[in-house]
Amino acid sequence: MKMPWMKLMCLAFLFLSLRNQICYGAPDDYDDYDEEEEPKEKNPPGQDKCNGIFLMYTFTERNKELPHVKNVTAQAWSFKSKATLVNTGLEELKGWKMFIRFQHREVLVSATNAILVDGAGDFPAKVEKGATLSGYPNTDLKTSVDTAGDLTKMSTEIEFTGTMFGLNEKAIPLPKSIRLANDGWKCPMLTTYRTFLTTCCHKDPKYKSLNQSAKGKYTPRQYGDVNLMYDVLKSYEGSYEAQVTIDNDGTLSRLDNWNLTWEWMRGEFIHSMRGAYTRRIEYSDCIFGLPGQYLKGFDFSQVMNCKKRPVISDLPLEKANDTEIGHIPNCCKNGSLVSPVMDENNARAVFQLRVYKLPPDTPKTVLYPPQRWNITSLVSAHYHCSAPVRVDPSAFPEATGTGAKTYAVASWQVVCNMTKPKKKRAKCCVSFTAYYSNGAVPCSTCACGCDDSQTDKCNPSSRAMLLPPDALLLPAENRTAKIKAYAKLKKKPVPRAMPCPDNCVVSINWHVSSDHKAGWTARMTLFNWGETQFKDWYAAVELKKTASGYDDVYSFNGTKLVSPKNTIFFQGLKGLEYLIEIKNGSSDSKPKVPGKQQSVISFTKKKPEAINIRKGDGFPSKVFFNGAECALPDSLPSAATLLSSMPLLFFSAIAFLLITYPFHS
Repeated sequence: MKMPWMKLMCLAFLFLSLRNQICYGAPDDYDDYDEEEEPKEKNPPGQDKCNGIFLMYTFTERNKELPHVKNVTAQAWSFKSKATLVNTGLEELKGWKMFIRFQHREVLVSATNAILVDGAGDFPAKVEKGATLSGYPNTDLKTSVDTAGDLTKMSTEIEFTGTMFGLNEKAIPLPKSIRLANDGWKCPMLTTYRTFLTTCCHKDPKYKSLNQSAKGKYTPRQYGDVNLMYDVLKSYEGSYEAQVTIDNDGTLSRLDNWNLTWEWMRGEFIHSMRGAYTRRIEYSDCIFGLPGQYLKGFDFSQVMNCKKRPVISDLPLEKANDTEIGHIPNCCKNGSLVSPVMDENNARAVFQLRVYKLPPDTPKTVLYPPQRWNITSLVSAHYHCSAPVRVDPSAFPEATGTGAKTYAVASWQVVCNMTKPKKKRAKCCVSFTAYYSNGAVPCSTCACGCDDSQTDKCNPSSRAMLLPPDALLLPAENRTAKIKAYAKLKKKPVPRAMPCPDNCVVSINWHVSSDHKAGWTARMTLFNWGETQFKDWYAAVELKKTASGYDDVYSFNGTKLVSPKNTIFFQGLKGLEYLIEIKNGSSDSKPKVPGKQQSVISFTKKKPEAINIRKGDGFPSKVFFNGAECALPDSLPSAATLLSSMPLLFFSAIAFLLITYPFHS
């Protein structure tokens, strides 16, 4: 029996419908499947396997800047890039710091969620040798366990814009390396891809910090050469009171006429201060800036300073008991903080300030410290300061004398360490002489810098010329004739443009006086060529192989230090604490006379066979004056020109002159 054609068509339609649903799914089912199986965004290579802190630097884009030049190495390019830090481990990282070793003469113009530290300054900043960044405003990287996987608390993303030089158009400008700059962390492997770098950093199990306090809720306190505390003592709606403490803890560190700077990041301003003052007292930036917009009716005429980067200085001694601007323990020392080796009671400075905040930071619980701290001094070391790190609140004795303690609302620490001065940027210099050589090895050319007006008359790149020892007693402008005469005597060429002078305010001569089997002696002479005297001066020398044989010093006080090793510390005797300023000569035709202090120093030889004075063991490898590391000569006195080459009587007269020349005239 044949089936009617209508029934056949219905069966065929039903069959096709069922077939489509079985093979391809119903329309609704297909939609659900598409949503469930949509591929998720993958993590960067290596992140999922990292048990620590995962770092990544990604190049985004670059564009050719004006002017367009044919020289590839001179062509400037604007670039954009991104750095990412993710805590993929089980330990919170407090106060993260990241170092990026750039290699294409980069100039950073901006960076989000981070600030430059370690002396790089503000943007734009030249970072061709690398840059260290720390987090701001979020300084910590919490763990996945403590945040239920919240990436906003576990990670930080920094977006860079800047300028770089060189490379052709198709090259990808990546940094040489990236790593965590926090102490105790290692980043052993760097993986390079076409457009990004990655590394996984982990805690070094062998690391033990010798300069930090016990653990607490916040980052343990670190200890450097100069340690600063920013303690919020009282917090109000819209303002707070803070105390700043400066501790000079470095054995060789010293601050004279210190100036402290920082940068307000959120529109804050200093209303008033006790124990210190700002170099500029003005409030125009408040009136015409954001404070004037937010604080209607506020009397800004009573405000001390509205600058984003205030310069703060210590008060003079006579203000110590002033009830309006002084009257704070450890304030008002005229900016002088000596080494604790000299006087522990004069190694600390304290001042207080009232700070006003702007919306949205007006609640009393919202507190941010200033950033980009820096401290400078007259003749002292250069310091690199860390970013402020949150630490456990500082404790203070309770005012009633009951023995109870009061605690700060919040505390941050800044650690500053002495750095080796850059070439031609020292603040003092050293010359070498010896009994076996008739020529003095002077301070290096432009050791303390040369300005443009000076280099028109002298050569800043030429090596300093040897000179007769008596020329060391003369100001630089009076040495030329003696230098030329000495060169002629030694049949040395005299250049048309003479080497520029060292331009240092303080110079030190180290003279090896004698050398015998049982010991040896040296004479150290300090010269002040400046117009300011140095009170409570001190100097230190590092002698790597001979410091252990230090015996005595006769016109200074001397101490062999435990740390730094192989270092001897000198200071003036009672009544001779001043290294006085330069004075005019006895007549108009006479050269100026520097302030001067000197002493003979004696050493024994514990192992005579292991010491060679002439080949360098009798000369310091480092010299410090008031905390500043001095520039050393680039050579030692040569024994090639012995005293026998000229009349001995002449050099005996010179030696007598150096020893008996007036100390304080």
